[in-house]
Amino acid sequence: MAFSSVVFKALADPSRREILERLRAGDLNAGELAEGLPMTRASVSHHLNLLKQAGLVRVRRQGQNQVYTLDTTVFQEAMQWLMTFFQKESGPVPRNRRG
Repeated sequence: MAFSSVVFKALADPSRREILERLRAGDLNAGELAEGLPMTRASVSHHLNLLKQAGLVRVRRQGQNQVYTLDTTVFQEAMQWLMTFFQKESGPVPRNRRG
C-alpha cells in the first residue's frame, strides 16, 4: 500500500487534530470550526486546506458556506498500514552494545 507521508504530517499537528476531533461530532463550516480555537480564521483555513490535501476531510459548498466532513477512508488505510507494519515479524530489534 502506497500512502503518503502527507497524512502523517497532517496528523502531527495538534491544531489539525483538534479540528478533526471537532468534525467527529458532525459536519461543520469553517466559521463553526474556528469558534473557540486560539488561532485566526486564516490559520484555520490553512489547516483545513492541509487536511483536505491529505484526504482527511472533504468539503462541499452549501449556500455561501463551505462545509467540512471527516473522511474516514484515509484513517482506515493508515490503521491498516500501521497494523501491517507492527505485525511484520522482523525479529528482535538489536540494542546498542557498549564496546
